[in-house]
Amino acid sequence: MSNGEKTVGPIGKSIVIKGELTGSEDVEIDGTVEGDIRFPNNVLTIGPNGKVSGTIQAQTVQILGTVKGNVEASERVQIDASGTVEGDLRAPRLLVEEGAVVNGSIEMTDQGSTGSSSSSRQSEGSTPSVKAIK
Repeated sequence: MSNGEKTVGPIGKSIVIKGELTGSEDVEIDGTVEGDIRFPNNVLTIGPNGKVSGTIQAQTVQILGTVKGNVEASERVQIDASGTVEGDLRAPRLLVEEGAVVNGSIEMTDQGSTGSSSSSRQSEGSTPSVKAIK
């Protein structure tokens, strides 16, 4: 493996994790996680078989499976056509494919901001990025 390649730690579909999950590498969850997930500087992918019950915080979150809980990303949240989210979304950029299901509120933030303070709301003149695609 070359130095420029990023590794992705997989959590297979037969794995069940109960408790908090944290780390400092990109990870793909295709199993079940019951608890909060924090990968603040990394990409988190919830695979098509993935099921998460808990709060998610990551740099980028891609959802192809099911999430029951709030999702916060410092860069982007992407919900693919097979993805379902029951919870609030918070990110500077949001991509929702046709067929995806979102039941919750959406808050667009400044790039790189995390936390729930009012100072992280969009400043006047900046434009949040929301994209729905077919």
